[in-house]
Amino acid sequence: MLRAAQEASQDVIRRLELRLAEVERRLAMDSSNSGTPTSKEGISAAEGRKARQRSERERSKDRKPGGQPGHQGKGLKRDPDPDEEKAAEPPAECRSCHAALAGAAPAEPRWAQVIDVGILRKVTEVLLPGLACGDCGTVTHAPPPPGFHAGSVAYGPVLNAAAVLLSCYGNVPAERSAQLIAMLTGEDVSPGWVDKAVARMSERLRAGGFDEAMAAALAAEDVLAADETPVNVLDKTPPPALAADDAGEADPEEKDGKKATSGAPHVLIVTTPDARLRLMLALASRRRGSVGAGIPAGFTGHLITDGYTGYQHLLDRIAGIQQCCQHVIRRCRAVEGLGPGSLQSWAADIIAVLARAHRAVEDARARGDTALDPHVLADLLEHYDKAAAFGSIHNRLRDWHDGNHPGYSLATWLQQYKEQVLLFTRDLSVDWTNNVSERGAKAAKRHQAVSGYWHSLATLARWCRIRSYLDTAAAHGTTALDAVRAVIEGKPWLPPLPAAS
Repeated sequence: MLRAAQEASQDVIRRLELRLAEVERRLAMDSSNSGTPTSKEGISAAEGRKARQRSERERSKDRKPGGQPGHQGKGLKRDPDPDEEKAAEPPAECRSCHAALAGAAPAEPRWAQVIDVGILRKVTEVLLPGLACGDCGTVTHAPPPPGFHAGSVAYGPVLNAAAVLLSCYGNVPAERSAQLIAMLTGEDVSPGWVDKAVARMSERLRAGGFDEAMAAALAAEDVLAADETPVNVLDKTPPPALAADDAGEADPEEKDGKKATSGAPHVLIVTTPDARLRLMLALASRRRGSVGAGIPAGFTGHLITDGYTGYQHLLDRIAGIQQCCQHVIRRCRAVEGLGPGSLQSWAADIIAVLARAHRAVEDARARGDTALDPHVLADLLEHYDKAAAFGSIHNRLRDWHDGNHPGYSLATWLQQYKEQVLLFTRDLSVDWTNNVSERGAKAAKRHQAVSGYWHSLATLARWCRIRSYLDTAAAHGTTALDAVRAVIEGKPWLPPLPAAS
């Protein structure tokens, strides 16, 4: 009896220790070792992250803060042809000895310049001539130009651009957007008009072929990056097209070793590595059917993702998948702190291998090489295999409160997805992270942080379409005002289509 009680007591202690280790692991999670966004970090976690980042940077002790010599700044430059020139009154006294300067000899003048934008209310009216038919007497009037409506008054491109930018970029509700427009321009627009302006722009983009043009442009790329982020939507009823993607599909996918919450609405971001093209799509769920439908059907290149297994079925039609190494590094950091002692140092070895591989690839690109030196690549693979095998062997039987030990899960994942983790070392055209698509996801997270939710999947979809349009147009040098004006005139800006082969 005593021995049984002692064994039961030790078992309880062991389980409590495991649960305590899990609690400590979760408390230590931040944006450097997990997918936790920086906005949800505690003060202590944020300070710890900053301290680690400072310690990880290799900076010279005599390096001054701020921009370094040769860095191209973005300050204002003097306009050589100002629209208006004025002359200030000459100084009355010397700035040094304060002597009167009346009658003093003139010196070389200096200059000061201010750049500003004037808001001028402008009303344009177009007369629509009518002609009476000689046979039946019916009067036919000329159709109004794009943006005009016969017999009614409409707001022009500037006010429409203000409504769209405030709603979709400023994340400002329609009521507040209307107030800001009135305060800045003097035009007393209504909240309803602001909402309709956004809806009209989205519909005109769809009718103008923007969706098809973006899909064709992305499909022609050799490399794309993809990421997805959950969003809050009040009415989760999917439109028929979105519902069809999810029909009859199970929910087995994982991301970063955790079960995915696939049933919730998401925003999918598909972008080129240089952010030249950025497509944002509303998904009714994160199941692989929805995610797969968001990747252009004609795309056959390499896809950079972040560990979500919902992309794996695309390997039937694409060249390959590159796992985001920054996500791998965060998972390794989380395991590295589990211990005991230096038992999980293999995770630090994986981080070191990835850092070495990245430097080797960057150096090879700088030299104009198209492949890594075979000896360098073989050495990297050897160290990777050794570290992953160590993590798998030494954590296989290690207790954990919920299933496999995180070290064992990560090590076996690294072994299983080795070719995808290190794809960038074999194809130098592929980046080692999908940070570019994560930056696109920040737009949805920021809107949600400010507004809290979208009313429906339809309003989310129009928000995604407009953001995709304005982001991509800006990357090609088109201002938001010109992009909105083109939509109103019925000729939206479209991304360059791939040249026919």
